[in-house]
Amino acid sequence: MNDISPAILWAWLIPGYVMTFALETPVLFFGLSPPHSKSRRIAAGFWLNACSYPIVVVTVPVSAFPDLPAAPLAGKTVIDTCNYGPERDGHIPDLDSESLTSSELLLRYIPDAMLVKAFNNIFFKHLLSLARPAGAADRSYLPIAGDSAPAKAAVTEFIDSIGYSVVDAGPLADSWRQATGTPVWGTPYGPYSNEKGQPAGEDAIRAALATATR
Repeated sequence: MNDISPAILWAWLIPGYVMTFALETPVLFFGLSPPHSKSRRIAAGFWLNACSYPIVVVTVPVSAFPDLPAAPLAGKTVIDTCNYGPERDGHIPDLDSESLTSSELLLRYIPDAMLVKAFNNIFFKHLLSLARPAGAADRSYLPIAGDSAPAKAAVTEFIDSIGYSVVDAGPLADSWRQATGTPVWGTPYGPYSNEKGQPAGEDAIRAALATATR
């Protein structure tokens, strides 16, 4: 398994830290959690550095979207791993009314980024344990959604490099199909109580996306 997977694990376990890696495609990881004031101080020294990374992974509460600076992310491929939770984020009318997906809302704050929804539907311990080499019969698939074909290609290449294949779930407007509580969110990879998880192939992920309803 590629060493990036435990690094992603730590990026999620310790939100508010930036982690950088010497990969063929460098990736900047950024996580932000309340209290936002502390997170802003941590972030301040790093957003300008985002300019040197072709891919930026953003893991923040949806309520923190307004805190994200747009300029450093302009023209960048940005992986949105975020999930909306009213109990944490407060109620956001555009999301409660389903007039926008959370990714479309994020894009309002970073309008010049090339946004791709990914990684939001899998438990971090399953992400760590289910990685497989390319061609493995039990390789798992992750859904991605986005409006930029080049950004999707870059994210697909990155995901492949850490041991997963990809199902294209469509544009950002369809990213609700992989949102919290949908059939593809968590369930295909097994229960949280099973930290090793279970492989989820392409057919399982496509079927789960297809059966999602609003």
